[in-house]
Amino acid sequence: MAGGDYTMNQSEANGKVPAQVTTSTGTPEKAAWGRPLEFILACLGYAVGLGNVWRFPYLAYRNGGGAFLIPFLLMMILIGLPLFFLELYIGQYTSLGPLKAFEAIAPFFSGLGYCTLVVISLISIYYMIIVAWTLFYTIVSIAGNLDWGSCENEFNTDFCYSGFYDAQCRVNNTGDSTDLTYYLRRCISIGEICMSTGFEPYDGRYCLNGTETIPWYSNVKRTIAAEEYYTQRVLGRGDATWENWGTIQWHLVGCLALAWFVAFLCVIKGVQSAGKVVYFTALFPYVMLTALLIRGVTLEGARDGIVFYLTPDWSTLLDARVWGDAASQIFYSFGVACGSLITLASYNGFYNNCHFDTVFVCFANFLTSVYAGFAIFSVLGFQAELMGVQIDDVAEQGPGLAFVAYPEALLQMPIPQLWSILFFLMLFILGLGSQFAGIEAINTAIVDQWPQFRKRYWMVTATTCFCCFILGIPMCFSGGVYLFTLLEWNTASWAILLIGLAESAAVAWSYGINRAMNDLAAMNMKLNAVLRFYWKTTWAVTLPVASIAVVAFIFSDWKAPSYADYEFPLFADILGWITATSTIILFPVGVGWAFYKGYRGKQLFTPTEDWKPSSRSLCNPPNDTSTDTNQTDYDNVGYI
Repeated sequence: MAGGDYTMNQSEANGKVPAQVTTSTGTPEKAAWGRPLEFILACLGYAVGLGNVWRFPYLAYRNGGGAFLIPFLLMMILIGLPLFFLELYIGQYTSLGPLKAFEAIAPFFSGLGYCTLVVISLISIYYMIIVAWTLFYTIVSIAGNLDWGSCENEFNTDFCYSGFYDAQCRVNNTGDSTDLTYYLRRCISIGEICMSTGFEPYDGRYCLNGTETIPWYSNVKRTIAAEEYYTQRVLGRGDATWENWGTIQWHLVGCLALAWFVAFLCVIKGVQSAGKVVYFTALFPYVMLTALLIRGVTLEGARDGIVFYLTPDWSTLLDARVWGDAASQIFYSFGVACGSLITLASYNGFYNNCHFDTVFVCFANFLTSVYAGFAIFSVLGFQAELMGVQIDDVAEQGPGLAFVAYPEALLQMPIPQLWSILFFLMLFILGLGSQFAGIEAINTAIVDQWPQFRKRYWMVTATTCFCCFILGIPMCFSGGVYLFTLLEWNTASWAILLIGLAESAAVAWSYGINRAMNDLAAMNMKLNAVLRFYWKTTWAVTLPVASIAVVAFIFSDWKAPSYADYEFPLFADILGWITATSTIILFPVGVGWAFYKGYRGKQLFTPTEDWKPSSRSLCNPPNDTSTDTNQTDYDNVGYI
């Protein structure tokens, strides 16, 4: 480290920072990204995940279509970009993980890093359950068992239907009626359904209620085959409730174990192995998404789906919920306030241009979300056209889109097995890529606390993955989806906004915004007057104000967690609040610990001796071409 115990070797003097060096005490020094591109791809793989595919398109359509891009872009500029850059700055400047970095910036914020550790640990546990679901679908797709389109499985009900059965009814129709559909396990005319429900038939697709036309399917109970497959075959939900947890689903346990094992292999050596894997995990989903988009736009009804997705409704901009959804999607998609970005940046070279990285990754994330919407809604438009329903009847978000609506549409394409493999493999890779940073955040917290474990980093990784796997097993039971819903509902919610608020306060108000700008200059990021004004304003004012505003909105529109038609009991709601509170409770504990250690008054908000430029500031100064630089010259680089 800077100050005497850092041993420079010949490769550093020649301007190359090795992947890992050793201090004079014999403890391995922190590893580093092999190339700046690896860091960018790691951030891109972390930020671009399932939320871009299964959450953003639905939010856009629900909140005014193309008009939603305005609040989403503004929220990105006012919240996403600033917090993303702030976390990269903290990690890169100090080369510390969030636990040590926030403790160093001011004793008052000692508990903040532990808050981020709790958040990312919980997210890593339940997020891998989604990855396990996608892996299961990938495996059965490769095996050719696309049973989610069948109503002949033992778990299917009499109300099961699918587009395939609808199409077969029309193909096999030999009578005069052209409005046949599949209902109650047989082909039946829509007019007959209208009359059986007390209405008059109208125009083959509607029922007549007096003078009002209503969709025929709004009066009957139908369950799409893919939904029954997801809830009964994949989740094994059955009659499970919160009180009756049901039986363990061994196929999910196996997929969860395999998912964690693959993740372990990818990050077995930390950034040294993950840095190579991200070339695939960050870029290959774009190949998949492009293939799905090309196929989607060539389908009948695709144009209607895309128009439905993007048609702007400007009146929605006056609705506070739209702005709240935009802000929540920023936190959900960008993965900020979890400590992961600080961790990834802590492996950077001191003079890496993380300002460029921030702008590139954030705008790439934004454009990916929009791009994914075209691929999703082109296919949903095709499905709606084929089944004779409205597009909003097939538009879903979250698991409903990924495991019900989209798989049903895939079955109606030519070569459904191929497109199913591509879609679920894309989801698996997106989910897995987002997990790398979470695993690294947990590992970094461990090795920062006990540096001697860097010699056996693979054992730390194995322990992290194994413990997370064990903690995820309860969500592999029949009632596990309820625990999953409870964790997702309460972890990345209002508490994470408060963590982001505390991070901005730590840098802008405790450490000092001008000192932070000087640090960026010392890292060779020369910002012009306009950029300096933007970052200072957003870090010090707009980021905390927007965070408070969104928290207020969340509580003003708070809804208790639920899953489908199941309402959680009071005990589960209390457990949810305990989960949310657990992510921030360590902040006041950290303040109490600082008082216990003797910090008072101004000392509470004064950086400790550990807040200093990374030891990598001693290596490879910018624009240095000399190969004969002594240690004294390096000691003066990067300090203020």
